[in-house]
Amino acid sequence: MADAFDGFRIGAGWASVEPDRHRLGSFTLVVDGTPQSHVDLEDPTHLAFEYIRRIGHAIDLLPGGPITALHLGAGALTLPRYVAVTRPGSRQQVVELERDLVDHVREALPFPRGASIRVRYGDAREVLGKLPAGLRGTVDLAVVDVFGGSRIPAHVTSVEFYRSVAEFLSPIGIVAVNVADGAGLAFARGQAATLQAVLPSVAAVADTGMLKGRRFGNIVLLGSPSDLPVADMPRLYSSDPLPSKVVHGAELRAFTAGAPVVTDQTAVASPEPNRSVFGG
Repeated sequence: MADAFDGFRIGAGWASVEPDRHRLGSFTLVVDGTPQSHVDLEDPTHLAFEYIRRIGHAIDLLPGGPITALHLGAGALTLPRYVAVTRPGSRQQVVELERDLVDHVREALPFPRGASIRVRYGDAREVLGKLPAGLRGTVDLAVVDVFGGSRIPAHVTSVEFYRSVAEFLSPIGIVAVNVADGAGLAFARGQAATLQAVLPSVAAVADTGMLKGRRFGNIVLLGSPSDLPVADMPRLYSSDPLPSKVVHGAELRAFTAGAPVVTDQTAVASPEPNRSVFGG
């Protein structure tokens, strides 16, 4: 079990697993001052972070039963834990660059009993090309939540990258992308346009203040080879403590109007957040 402010080095940075002062048995993974993941060991279905909860709703919208999941970016493995508990028997692959991060998290915050979670180490995009061929076309859930510190690296934002991810999706599979952006939302609009260039059904989910570009925060992009269950989505997302809006169809096209599709040649990292975002 994690101790208070149990710090450890990852790469050139510093991480810690810190107890949640407001919820017994819960912990937050903080990397270089940025809260990255929250885990409730007593109840892995409790998703504290808003963007994680939005991805959790997307998982709930998939057909019932075990799923095959691919997670790019580990954090404290909040969503793999959620899948393991809500969909017993699921097969999950996690790709993470920092082995020390996963080793420490697994020791401090043990996985749920019986969870089938395989962790592969390396750069997310490079490892995609090395995954078993039999996994292609079978993934029901692909989560893209890759950060270097507080920014999304450029090489996992391009149309070429998203095409590689889409190759693993089953016909009804969903990819969920965590996008961080600030005022103006130029980066987020570019990411939405890029995902639309790869998959026929795309939606963006965020609270209305974020969608208006009023503050720095997270927008979750959802994409699928099949029609997303947009009729069922507003009920789930509007019931959250911070209700969120589902933007799709003509409204999403208006949101992305004028935003160029991002390529490997034009890709840039996501904006650096103001430290005040995290209370620093």
